[in-house]
Amino acid sequence: MNMTSKQRVQNALNHSTPDRIPVDFGATSVTGIHCKVVEALRQHYGLDPHPVRVIEPFQMLGEIEEDLQEIMGIDCVPVFGRKDMFDIDETQLHEQVTPWGQKVMIASGIDLTTDKEGDVYIYAGGDRSYPPSAIMPSGCYFINATERQEYVDDEAITPEDNLEEFGPVSDEDLQYYKKTVEQAAATGKAVVASFGGTALGDIAFVPGMGLKNPKGIRNVAEWYMSTAMRRDYVQTVFEKQTDIAIANYQRLWDTVGEKVDVVFTCGTDFGTQDSQFCSLDTFRELWLPHYKRMNDWIHEHTTWKVFKHTCGAILPILPGLVEAGFDIINPVQINAKDMDPVVLKKEYGNQVTFWGGGIDTQRILPNATPEEVRSHVLQECEILGKDGGFIFNAVHNIQANAPVRNVVAMIETLRELRNQ
Repeated sequence: MNMTSKQRVQNALNHSTPDRIPVDFGATSVTGIHCKVVEALRQHYGLDPHPVRVIEPFQMLGEIEEDLQEIMGIDCVPVFGRKDMFDIDETQLHEQVTPWGQKVMIASGIDLTTDKEGDVYIYAGGDRSYPPSAIMPSGCYFINATERQEYVDDEAITPEDNLEEFGPVSDEDLQYYKKTVEQAAATGKAVVASFGGTALGDIAFVPGMGLKNPKGIRNVAEWYMSTAMRRDYVQTVFEKQTDIAIANYQRLWDTVGEKVDVVFTCGTDFGTQDSQFCSLDTFRELWLPHYKRMNDWIHEHTTWKVFKHTCGAILPILPGLVEAGFDIINPVQINAKDMDPVVLKKEYGNQVTFWGGGIDTQRILPNATPEEVRSHVLQECEILGKDGGFIFNAVHNIQANAPVRNVVAMIETLRELRNQ
């Protein structure tokens, strides 16, 4: 029986075997493709040439339009917020030329013009009367936060300082989500919503790139130290943030309901290439109660599946993520220490869905031959795709300089697999 994209994804999420392996590229900020590669793919497949829209400017991810979705066999579509992580309105676009010479459509509040050093600066809310909150350094293909940390006075800081960017979802945003969810659901594909405001300690958000004058702990190193040195402070931030998130989820559920299939709640990384940022005991103490409270609410009050992103060697943390109630783990970094897909599938394949792990983007995609890419994709699909519980995606976003011939080899291998 041929399934719809939505049915295919739902089958995989429920650990049933779908008619073919579901595919996602572009449904989240961690499963996308750099705009440079999107343009190259459009050229390769002879699609209408026009500037690619940048749908996530921090990582310069490109929109995968319906014509390219069809070729790639994509089963998921995104719902993002009205504003990006720089607090810039994404509904207003203008054409810009990137430092590498590509014409793109990007939010009007972002100017990609370089300074005399070749750098591009981004300003919170597009407001240039404050210092820049981010920079695309010369020769780089994505954006980095600029740290604007003031001296941390432990007598003066309050958890509210690190909660400035979190608050009740506005009526305007609810109406925006209602409209965009309805449009996404009308495609017949699985709808993946990134409502925001739920990432507990995600280091990408700690510097407060959407805030003009951020207070609190906004330095990456200081934040990591605070998880040990100021644990009560961090606990309070997480507790209050979770209160806000659950209240927002109630209003969002009332507005969009079961038209959304998956919610991307948190991208906090717990793994490095060969270790973890914390022990399982620390995870259980600091993150687990808040994750569990949020996930339990979602499972008790909605039909949504919960998507958790964490890079790295997370095998020791996986029991805690399962206990926390996450349905989906991404990006499945199969090239990190002890992240053997055979072990992952055997030990956790019936407890979580692996969303990613379909191709190694650190070693295989940039460096292998197309034949090696094909062999690798077939192997990963055979291991992770057995008995459902797998959505094909790369290990994190496909980067700007990935050879197009290898991305095409991945796509064509998937097409071959899915048409068997």
